Amino acid sequence: MTTTPLLRDWFEIMDSSTPERVLDMITDDFQLSILFSTGGQAAEFRGDRAGLVVYLEQREVSVLTHHLLAGARTDGTELVLGETRRDGGFEASFNASAQLDESGRKVRRLLICRTPAVRFTD
Repeated sequence: MTTTPLLRDWFEIMDSSTPERVLDMITDDFQLSILFSTGGQAAEFRGDRAGLVVYLEQREVSVLTHHLLAGARTDGTELVLGETRRDGGFEASFNASAQLDESGRKVRRLLICRTPAVRFTD
């Protein structure tokens, strides 16, 4: 998705065997909140770099893949709508909002919400 190059790269890295490389894509004042629902329960991962590390450590590496459906970039912010898939099948919808630094190459703020309760495809 060329309209959201940073988030496109972010999720490609997250889907790789070395998702920790996203740590090179954040600023020193980075803050995040990831609200992660499995349908029956939800967890929030939040904080700074250390919060992202906690999130990365609990992930199933290379099991879920992210598929971006739509996106936009405006005033230094990228927004995407997508879905995660397991073995090619739908698992959940997500949206992500990333505030970029002045260079447009690093993420300052990241908000991601994920749920299997709403599907935008089919």
